[in-house]
Amino acid sequence: MNKVVKFGGSSLASAEQFQKVGQIIRADEARKYVVPSAPGKRFEKDIKVTDMLYHCYEAAEKGEAFDRQFMAIKARYQEIIDGLNLDLSLEEEFHLIEEQFKQGAGKDYAASRGEYLNGIVIANYLGYEFIDAAQVIVFTEDGLYDDEKTMEKLSARLENVERAVIPGFYGAMEDGRVKTFSRGGSDITGSIVAKAVRADLYENWTDVSGFLLADPRIIFNPEVIETITYRELRELSYMGATVLHEDAIFPVRSMGIPINIRNTNKPEDPGTLIVESTCRLPRYTITGIAGKKGFVAINIEKDMMNSEIGFGRKVLSVFEENGISFEHMPSGIDTLTVFVHQDEFVEKEQKILAELHRVVNPDLIDLEADLALVAVVGRGMRATRGTAGRIFSALAHANVNVKMIDQGSSELNIIIGVSNRDFEAAIKAIYDIFVTIQL
Repeated sequence: MNKVVKFGGSSLASAEQFQKVGQIIRADEARKYVVPSAPGKRFEKDIKVTDMLYHCYEAAEKGEAFDRQFMAIKARYQEIIDGLNLDLSLEEEFHLIEEQFKQGAGKDYAASRGEYLNGIVIANYLGYEFIDAAQVIVFTEDGLYDDEKTMEKLSARLENVERAVIPGFYGAMEDGRVKTFSRGGSDITGSIVAKAVRADLYENWTDVSGFLLADPRIIFNPEVIETITYRELRELSYMGATVLHEDAIFPVRSMGIPINIRNTNKPEDPGTLIVESTCRLPRYTITGIAGKKGFVAINIEKDMMNSEIGFGRKVLSVFEENGISFEHMPSGIDTLTVFVHQDEFVEKEQKILAELHRVVNPDLIDLEADLALVAVVGRGMRATRGTAGRIFSALAHANVNVKMIDQGSSELNIIIGVSNRDFEAAIKAIYDIFVTIQL
């Protein structure tokens, strides 16, 4: 077996957490490649090291002194080093970082140093080889991840390395400038490393025991999803579920490598297994529920629009030209509705409405704001009759008015539009009808 293990910031926030991580890695000989995040919060009001680095760099950009903040970052790492009884000094690294800050190395460079330094510490602690991600993770001049060149470099670098630590979150462009993924991008690095070494499993260790069936801020103690497919995860992640970075599935998906979400603080828990496909039916009809608030619906009415060739294209071209992507576009014979993010739309509202009138000459355009979208996802829905009916029944019983419903041809998900104020009530009603009554 060959495993890549990624540990999140909360898993590496202190010496005590490092020791837990060390025990997990040493408990399985197959855990050969480690991808660490920067130290996260040790307690509720603590500050993540990445945020501390951002603040230091912002001060440096303004020509302000940042010695005090920088010393606090040094202290965080020294506390970990001392707690692990390591014979390690990061003074040279900190001196270089300080100089680079003063010379304007860039925000990406500043943000990446948390993972870089943590990588050095954990490599020293485990006795693994340290490999700077800037040497093996490649971005184009446009700042886009370059998979082909990365696989070439990373595979060659790891070919004769039995055990290694590769920091998450960042890489570098061809000219050497450090470039980061979006926040939470260490998940992506772990997936990239897993692809490069053709891992049997990619373990993603965090502070929860797997992917939860619903948001724990809305549902008290929701059930853990045992097995979920890449497609289901993609749907839930896109709609707001945040245990794993939504782009982390792409590298491993192309190789059929499963991902296992695990809890550093409860390593005995099996967590959630994310796979390409499975014959195992989920425990419940649905796999998960997720959603987002803050949408607006643009309702367009025009007689005989269904016979007007290119009508939909013309409508969407208006949003494209204004730099706004659409979320859903349900339609009827003489009606078409476009759902977009309200905060993006409101600034260009009147301009877009005027252009829609000019382009498609509608009979009526009506706006409905403050809407939320709820995604009910599950491969089990294909084999279960009456799923949509049960959802409508549950929402009606909870006095939630449904504004829109959209189901894909794959029968993998159902999207429901409700008012922002009904968002939590809708999720609770759906969870209760499919999960609570079966417990």
